[in-house]
Amino acid sequence: MRTPRKTTVATPDGLLQLVGTDLGASGTRTVTQEQVNTFADVTGDHQWIHVDVERARSGPFGSTIVHGFFTLALVPLLLADILEVESYSMGVNYGLDRVRFVKPLPPGTEIQATATLAAATAIDGGVQAKAAVVIEFAADGQACCAAESVFRYYA
Repeated sequence: MRTPRKTTVATPDGLLQLVGTDLGASGTRTVTQEQVNTFADVTGDHQWIHVDVERARSGPFGSTIVHGFFTLALVPLLLADILEVESYSMGVNYGLDRVRFVKPLPPGTEIQATATLAAATAIDGGVQAKAAVVIEFAADGQACCAAESVFRYYA
């Protein structure tokens, strides 16, 4: 497990000087089977590899696995644990560039994220930035999801 570490900037403009910087590592989180079931209900994705614990035991992964898009949805939460902008009027998730689900994530497994600031550009009223985020298995650092998260902070 990596030691959690956060980068803090006073304003969105502070991001402009951090391009290429390792921003740190989040604390650990664990996705439960109950959360997976709730995600399945919300999205309508009740694929047995996610929700049928008994059947999944004899399936290709040996257990149920967290939906890839659920794992991806954790990126903003984990990134907020890594990067803090102290003063801004509004933050917006602008999109994603490259996304990969590298390895299946079984519920009950501790994960944490690391992030590097890949880009930052001044825009009208704020800054658009891109962070390369890797969600890892906390125990061994193996990646389960990698995504380039694009976001905006307005001053």
